[in-house]
Amino acid sequence: MTLNELRFVVALAKIKNFKKAADASFITQPALSLAVKKLEDELGVMLFERSRKEISLTTIGELVVQQATKVLEEAERVKEIAKHGQNQLSGQLKLGAIYSVGPYLIPELIPLLRQAAPEMPLLIEENLTANLENQLKGGVIDLAIIALPFNIPGINTIPLYEEEFAVVVPSGHEWAKRKSIAADELNQEKVLLLSSGHCFSNQVIQSCPSLTRKGEVLQGNSLETIRNMVASNLGITVLPMSATGSKYQNGLTKVIPFDEPRPKRQIALAWRKSFFREQAVKIVADSIRKIEMFKNHLI
Repeated sequence: MTLNELRFVVALAKIKNFKKAADASFITQPALSLAVKKLEDELGVMLFERSRKEISLTTIGELVVQQATKVLEEAERVKEIAKHGQNQLSGQLKLGAIYSVGPYLIPELIPLLRQAAPEMPLLIEENLTANLENQLKGGVIDLAIIALPFNIPGINTIPLYEEEFAVVVPSGHEWAKRKSIAADELNQEKVLLLSSGHCFSNQVIQSCPSLTRKGEVLQGNSLETIRNMVASNLGITVLPMSATGSKYQNGLTKVIPFDEPRPKRQIALAWRKSFFREQAVKIVADSIRKIEMFKNHLI
């Protein structure tokens, strides 16, 4: 059994096509087929069900691929340890962030990291929480900025800050002169939220449960798209406070706080327990805590 054979099996499990998996692995199709068959013979089990139309993992094949993925990750970890030596702040860091955080936090974070760790460029991935979870567990990303709760086996989290929510309405809306809005008032309006799968939408609905009972909810693909739809007078929305700063105001919308106690969420940094660059985790967390708009909301 070799690492290459494990790589070929994992590639085939993901792509489910011998030719495409071979191309992705930079070998010929016969070579990949031979390597997979050799591993099956050595293990004494069938890893894949093969037919003319499709390739699928057997039950034991799924378990083998899961373990092979972990083995390959650990092998890469050995390379990373050797590469970085004693300087954990050198080399690329793969950072994920949920869609409702990334556009507002990352531009503030990068200048601070450029000062604190100038040899550690970021490769940034914005995605849904569920996708970031899979990428984190699979080693596709190193760290993820997510909203709590995030209780995933094998994953560490450290809370960073709390973020309140605010109501955003068109400037001509009857609420535009209000000083605050009660959460249960939102069911009287057409409310624009992110599409299903975004944790922020779930958090808003948990904070305003009457929306699911008798409110009218429309969906958008990004907070900026939703902000533009509010500006066009389609409805109102709820945004995290980081998305309501003066740089995002255009005169066509008005930001109004919720009544106390205001709905809020906790933002945290997550990483695999096997990730060895503890200094990189610390420098990212410390830099986020230095961002001006979060200083009064640290946890």
